[in-house]
Amino acid sequence: MAFVKLSSPHAQGARRTSQVMQWVILATLPGLLAQTLFFGWGNLINVVFCVALAVAAEALILKLRGKPVGFYLNDYSAVVTGLLLGLALPPLAPWWIPVVAVFTAVVLAKQLYGGLGSNPFNPAMVGYALVLISFPVAMTTNWAAPEGLTAAPGFLETLSIIFAGQQVAPDTFTMATPLDVYKHEISASLASDVRQLPMFGDWVARGWEWVNLAFLAGGLLLLWLKIITWHIPVSMLGALAFMSLLFGWNPDLYTPLSLHLLAGATMLGAFFIATDPVSAATSRIGKLWYGAGIGVLIYLIRTWGSYPDAVAFAVLLMNFAVPFIDYYTQPRTYGHSKARRGAPGKNG
Repeated sequence: MAFVKLSSPHAQGARRTSQVMQWVILATLPGLLAQTLFFGWGNLINVVFCVALAVAAEALILKLRGKPVGFYLNDYSAVVTGLLLGLALPPLAPWWIPVVAVFTAVVLAKQLYGGLGSNPFNPAMVGYALVLISFPVAMTTNWAAPEGLTAAPGFLETLSIIFAGQQVAPDTFTMATPLDVYKHEISASLASDVRQLPMFGDWVARGWEWVNLAFLAGGLLLLWLKIITWHIPVSMLGALAFMSLLFGWNPDLYTPLSLHLLAGATMLGAFFIATDPVSAATSRIGKLWYGAGIGVLIYLIRTWGSYPDAVAFAVLLMNFAVPFIDYYTQPRTYGHSKARRGAPGKNG
């Protein structure tokens, strides 16, 4: 009698990949709504445009590879990649920025490695990092000013700025991010003076705190549904907080903890980017080290690096370390008294 040889695991989870991706999409909606309310139509337009580009690029490559297009598109992974890029890119960036970012993410960082499950790096962050390094001016001067500081452009005007290259006077609709402003202003001013700038509002950073809290709410939903585990978000945020309290306890010298947590892409990164199941560490201990490494790198790059927000670089650098982390944090195998740690000894 012939037996079918199958590799483990033999048990199947309750949710398919498509269902997991759909929940991730739904969980980002509060953050997208907050971005639209406080910063105008740019991110919503970016999301729709990036999702359409990602699906089209994935369909084209799958066709060229001779793969069933409908079968692979139904996992919604391309939609999630486009969605994350649309949320992360500057809302008033010109149309060619999303095109380059999405093409890089889907074609080079995902399909070139074999598709979903084979990519060693987070595709969305590869696309984001490439356009940030290649087009620094376009990526740092097209952040929309928060609602209340300027007259936000309408929907049609936003479309014209993004797709028709409509020229606007500096600071009419755009300004630097709070992290960038604080980092550069604190070198010549006191924290009390910097915090008086209108962009910081009455709390942390006008509009940005609500966007981060909205992504936090979506992340808690994913935790409650057990789509992600707490290990990576908690260790990442904990390490970022530890580094901020250790080195940045004096707000007259360094960016305070409140801005690190609630101004920038911190919550989006902690719950939706760092938790990518393909490129992240797999064991529980490994996830803790992985998340902590991201948090430490975010603080180091934000404080002493050239980029005000460092989520993409931190995630990609820790993606490099995932094979090493997984190798040295292997869990105990059933039937063995202890876990295997690293390379076997002489008798291993």
